[in-house]
Amino acid sequence: MADSSWITRINHENGVVELSLNSPPVNALTPEALIGYRDVFLDLGADDAVRAIVLSSPLKVLSAGLNLKAAQGFDQAEQRAIVDGLNQGFLAQYACPKPVICAAAGAAIAGGFFFVLASDHRIASPNAQFGLAEVRVGVDFPVGPFEIARATLSTNDLRRLILRGQPIGADDALAAGIVDKIVPREDVLSEALKDAAEFGALPSIAYASIKHQIRGEVIAKIKAATADAPAAWFNTQTRAAMQKMLG
Repeated sequence: MADSSWITRINHENGVVELSLNSPPVNALTPEALIGYRDVFLDLGADDAVRAIVLSSPLKVLSAGLNLKAAQGFDQAEQRAIVDGLNQGFLAQYACPKPVICAAAGAAIAGGFFFVLASDHRIASPNAQFGLAEVRVGVDFPVGPFEIARATLSTNDLRRLILRGQPIGADDALAAGIVDKIVPREDVLSEALKDAAEFGALPSIAYASIKHQIRGEVIAKIKAATADAPAAWFNTQTRAAMQKMLG
């Protein structure tokens, strides 16, 4: 079942659409929320009136990824559902033909980092943090998010973030090219909207075509690999690792 009730659509001038992610306290990811997110992106991508999309959140963080307390009890069907949601939700964002600008005023961790990585342009606040904590949680990466990370991050940044599982701050993310600019927290959304209007003024057909030239091979690889979903996601160490993360 798809749930897009946590996403508020706000229409701005010049065809800019803001998607405000608001599932307190930390925009935790669920299969239903991710499938709803997919559906919203598919609809916006097909709407000629939409010129650019801005991702924002009124919460202290952009997203902290999975709710580990709930995830500890996932059976195999629930594990398959969350993997499918992660694959479909972030592929829809990554493949969207419209410019996608991420306003990351707070932390984006683990699965929540893919709101940033699947965007075209990223703005952060000075206190934002970014990380891929999956190794510390005891799981590997669903193919969709992994291929997005591999296509977006440099080889060394991929190594550092994925194999150690520790977050980096906004300054390091800027130096690595993971974010494009840092502005005061109170200015992150307005700056994103301003940049979205600039992106949205570009010729839309050419933009969509060039974006597909950049990402088409990765998109095709993800689609082919997700045709055969794994029977389960967790391994024999996962639940203990999640418990340790929870303290």
